Amino acid sequence: MGLSKRVRTRSVAGQGTAARRHQRGVSLIGLLFWGVVLAFGGVVVARVLPTVMEFYTIQRVVDRIAASNPSTVPAVRADFERAQQVEYSMTSIAAKDLVITKENDKLQISFAYDKQIELGGPVFLLIKYAGHSH
Repeated sequence: MGLSKRVRTRSVAGQGTAARRHQRGVSLIGLLFWGVVLAFGGVVVARVLPTVMEFYTIQRVVDRIAASNPSTVPAVRADFERAQQVEYSMTSIAAKDLVITKENDKLQISFAYDKQIELGGPVFLLIKYAGHSH
């Protein structure tokens, strides 16, 4: 009786260590690491998203102005300034920054600007936006 108990105890203990070797999962350090990475990514996305939305707003306004085919450069700039009064998010570019040309009797409006986003301390993210009317 005593012998069989010892054998049973050893085999159960042996199974426990073998089961621990085959365990899978994330350690606490790994969980913290990925938590920090995801939090940093979330902060970057939260700070970049408004600038992307502003770019698409400017692009939409420029396309609408070009489609209306104004006859003079001052008319294009005046239309853009009126749109800026309605769309408060368009603060990165002014009407004087638009490059207005005419190609094949079609008005082309181009623009470009840089946006600096502070990520923390001395670290900044520089995004260069450029677009033109279609």
